[in-house]
Amino acid sequence: MRVHVLLFDAGSESEGIHSLEIAGRTVVLLFENPDDAERYAGLLEAQDFPVPSVESLDREDVELFCRDAGYEARFVASGFVPESDEERLFMAPPEANRDVTQWKEEEESTAGTEQPASDLDALRKRLEGLL
Repeated sequence: MRVHVLLFDAGSESEGIHSLEIAGRTVVLLFENPDDAERYAGLLEAQDFPVPSVESLDREDVELFCRDAGYEARFVASGFVPESDEERLFMAPPEANRDVTQWKEEEESTAGTEQPASDLDALRKRLEGLL
């Protein structure tokens, strides 16, 4: 089954997947309907957040990626109706989002070190493998 996820800088070395921090967990949304994913991306843009691209990927691959990265994959079915405050975040992003520019700056500052590949690099390679 194909699902739709939101990726930032898709296909680049700084590629990242959109996630939410909910009660100490990192949650990645897997949209069944591409229109729902596009609407969510538009809501992020309306909050002056960088616009992600909507990518269609195999659900099993994304869930495996999430498990390996310590993330929680949450499937958002077509016609999804939230039943809690937490689930409302699956329909509309929170008003406050993490600053993606800081994420890119952190990545650049660690890129010059001579340490073994960071967890972020390993995560990026696994994500690239999904594409």
